[in-house]
Amino acid sequence: MRDNEDDLYRERLPNVCGAVSSKARSCCSMRSVHRYLPVTDWLPKYQWNFLAMDVVAGLTVGLTAVPQAIAYGAVANLPPAYGLYSAFMGGFVYILLGTCKDITVGPTAIMALMVQPYVDGNPAYAVLICFLSGCIITLMGLLNLGVLMRFISVPVTTGFTMAAALTIATGQVNSLFGISSSASGFLNSWIYFFGHITQTRRNDAILGCCTLVLLLLMRQLKDLPFGFKSVWKYISLARNAVAVVIGILLCYLLKNDGKLPFLVSGSITPGLPPFKLPPFHTEDPETGESISFGDMVSNVGTALVSIPLLSILESIAVAKAFSKGKIVDASQEMIALGVSNILSSFFSSMPITGSFTRTAINNASGVRTPLGGAVTGALVLLTLAFLTTTFAYIPKATLAAIIIAAMFFMVEYETIGEIWRAKKRDMLPFLVTVLTCVFWTLEYGMVVGIVFNALFLLYKSMKPQFFLATEKFNGIEVTMADLKGSVDYAAAEYLKMSIVSHVTQRNSEGGAPTTLVVIKGHEIASIDTTVALNLKSLREDLALLKCDMICWNWSIPAAGVICRMDRKLRSMFKFSKSFPDLMQTIADAEAADSCIAVDLSQ
Repeated sequence: MRDNEDDLYRERLPNVCGAVSSKARSCCSMRSVHRYLPVTDWLPKYQWNFLAMDVVAGLTVGLTAVPQAIAYGAVANLPPAYGLYSAFMGGFVYILLGTCKDITVGPTAIMALMVQPYVDGNPAYAVLICFLSGCIITLMGLLNLGVLMRFISVPVTTGFTMAAALTIATGQVNSLFGISSSASGFLNSWIYFFGHITQTRRNDAILGCCTLVLLLLMRQLKDLPFGFKSVWKYISLARNAVAVVIGILLCYLLKNDGKLPFLVSGSITPGLPPFKLPPFHTEDPETGESISFGDMVSNVGTALVSIPLLSILESIAVAKAFSKGKIVDASQEMIALGVSNILSSFFSSMPITGSFTRTAINNASGVRTPLGGAVTGALVLLTLAFLTTTFAYIPKATLAAIIIAAMFFMVEYETIGEIWRAKKRDMLPFLVTVLTCVFWTLEYGMVVGIVFNALFLLYKSMKPQFFLATEKFNGIEVTMADLKGSVDYAAAEYLKMSIVSHVTQRNSEGGAPTTLVVIKGHEIASIDTTVALNLKSLREDLALLKCDMICWNWSIPAAGVICRMDRKLRSMFKFSKSFPDLMQTIADAEAADSCIAVDLSQ
């Protein structure tokens, strides 16, 4: 202990200059190049036998990406072409900056749903949100703020995902039955559906329901025990493309005198999107009045917080799910995602992020490197260049069935079961998140879920885990407070009140009064000034009750905070191997004090 005596009175401050110097040297190393430009790490190791697998995976993902992009454009209340505009640039950018070989970046159902309230018939808002979100995400990545994702718990993210799936699927019910509707939101969509159920179109309802059943059945093809398993596997993975082809053929073959048998998604603007700056001003589609950049930012409001946050959350969650033992660099993933959004906005894209569905297909197809994203992007560009006329015949019921089928498997059923089995109390933030997202809005629901879950942490920090027990030792009533875990400023007052109340109650019961409180704190790594002041006040309060206080076997950093604050308090810290040794030390000290008192009296 004597070797560490000086540490009680000298605080070890971080070596800022050394840290900055070390960081500066590391920034100029090849390790930093590999970190910020991951392609420089995996491309030199690329083997030619990887190419075939990347091409097959890219084509398979592309066959899913095209119909999904058109569908998500409709979810966002945008022209179908904007969904395709969003589906190619992310794949190219992620090749250079991404760290996970499986991830595919593009439009997703959640991003489409989040953008929908701000579009209002004007795609310029979606493109501007994409650009600004990309700037925010990139800046957060450069500032190494990936650690912020740790504050969002699994129950909250699971609840948000479930609520988003319910909301998105509900929004497609009307289209599934051929009912034209502009209603959005969970309750509004169901109210509109049951209020206009008599407007159901028979052909659309039959096509939609049959397509939904077909998609669910085709998902199981990969598990068939007979035939060519690889063939069944790729047919299963390309089920969305199969559904779209069937829908287009039926729509084209069954048309009568130019009248189509189903409601269709409408014409898609042919050709590649022009490369241009994001719209920093626009016009009101109804009045024709000019809207400045400031007014556009004001109109999107909270979207500039919620959309970047949810985009990061969704992408990193996907990366962690498919990292296969690798540690996910959240900050680098944020940089990749941010740059993808920024460059995509120059091609009229809505906000994009990592897609769980397409990433799962990419992984199942055996992709070896992020190069598969280039094949997916190229397929989307070919679709825009040559197939837009054909895709104008896609029935809305088919697209609705594709989205609903995807939502069935977006819900994390296994995780919900694990939360229930592991700790049922964690179901509370899960349920709060689900209910507020469904019956309010997704962005505010996520905030409510995070705040509600934070209250658990706050409540836990306000009530530190410790055990109070009183026992006699050599005729002395000793109260032992055994602290478990950390103690911060929020818990300081509770600790003081609990100990004082316990001693007061023991003394009022008429038995032998408690004359010593021992606070065991070997598990406490450090404390703050508030805790130190409360412990000093606690000692003074106990002295008024004729009770002494000892801090036993505290760590040097924790004890040092109190000793530096008031050197006179050094005497209350005792260090010994066992409790009997501690009591013997105290007894010896008291005997020495009494001898000194006798000598002085003589």
